[in-house]
Amino acid sequence: MTSKPIGVAVLGLGNVGSEVVRILTENAEDFEARIGAPLEIRGIAVRRVDGDRGVPTELLTDDPAELVGRDDVDIVVEVLGGIDIPRKLVLSALEKGKSVITANKALLAEYTGELADAAEKSRADLYFEAAVAGAIPVVRPLMQSLAGDRVNKVAGIVNGTTNFILSAMDETGADYAETLAEAGRLGYAEADPTADVEGYDAASKAAILASIAFHTRVTAGDVYREGISKITSDDLETAKSLDCTIKLLAICERIVTPKGKERISARVYPALVPLNHPLASVNGAFNAVVVEAEAAGRLMFYGQGAGGAPTASAVLGDLVMAARNKFYGGRGPLESKYAKLEVAPMGDILTRYYVSMQVADKPGVLATVAAEFSKRDVSISTVRQQGSGDGARLVVVTHLAADSALSETVASLEQLDVVVHVASVLRLEGTTV
Repeated sequence: MTSKPIGVAVLGLGNVGSEVVRILTENAEDFEARIGAPLEIRGIAVRRVDGDRGVPTELLTDDPAELVGRDDVDIVVEVLGGIDIPRKLVLSALEKGKSVITANKALLAEYTGELADAAEKSRADLYFEAAVAGAIPVVRPLMQSLAGDRVNKVAGIVNGTTNFILSAMDETGADYAETLAEAGRLGYAEADPTADVEGYDAASKAAILASIAFHTRVTAGDVYREGISKITSDDLETAKSLDCTIKLLAICERIVTPKGKERISARVYPALVPLNHPLASVNGAFNAVVVEAEAAGRLMFYGQGAGGAPTASAVLGDLVMAARNKFYGGRGPLESKYAKLEVAPMGDILTRYYVSMQVADKPGVLATVAAEFSKRDVSISTVRQQGSGDGARLVVVTHLAADSALSETVASLEQLDVVVHVASVLRLEGTTV
């Protein structure tokens, strides 16, 4: 005897939505066997019901609110993108007791608390594996597999567009503008790439990861953010000479003040990464996330971080979990926010730095520059001078220092007569000295 079907509403029919519908349709029997009941698509919300969408026309609707409110819809899959409209639709679904699967990192990074509260109040499921790293399973391991462990750090490459650009610059020696244009031609970069290249996308994902890992609500506004648009081919060449490469990293970690108070840090910026670090070999549009936990040690998750089919894989994994809960009467994991840790300001964060500056090629320059670092207790690890005359370039790599002290040092360097200008300031991650 066939069990009662579980009704699914799909909001959005773009690259991800199309793949979700295709895979659900082509593998209907497998999904029924895995869940215990058949999944039936009740409707698909699109902006305009016109043209050949590759799905039965009777499933299409331009009224997503009506679709979400239907009595025969048990689970809502939101793959629209944006914030305002999806927020209303997801809240409406949750308030009606319908489970929600979303791939919308921007929505979650701003309103995860509101959505989690709505889900808890109505005893509905809220799943979002696809919101962080496409097909890579990161959210569920943090929420479930490592629920009995203490996570100390989550760091990784979570934006394929920027990783493609930096990898291409590193391999070809091309500059940023040229490589960004190539990324656009190949479909890796949007017509307006700002969200990717300025770090907004990665910051949203960092907020989600920090919230889960540290049992604390973190929003995108809590995440320190820098993008890659100022990275030059000279920076990458110097990185090679230091046995490093440059990656846009999302870093979430526990930190402890000198007085023993525990806080957390969530930040996104381009950083030098030693070539022997596992993230250094992650190239092209791939993503990778490294988790460090006290009992489990270091774990690395690697794979396709974007794209229609990979992201649909994560969505469908969540859909199976939500459907099983509907069929058997279970519930997915609830939000864990008990720790309520303070997010530390960026100025308090300790890391190493790479500072590149154009300087006057004359005696005493190095001593003058070094004195500015020393005044603020920023210890220098290595110094390299490249070129001579008007093109002299000085590269300083520091030991661990507070971000506030480094910022003050850079500001003072820019006022020196012997410094023409400070070209680049990058952090060095993956080392502790």
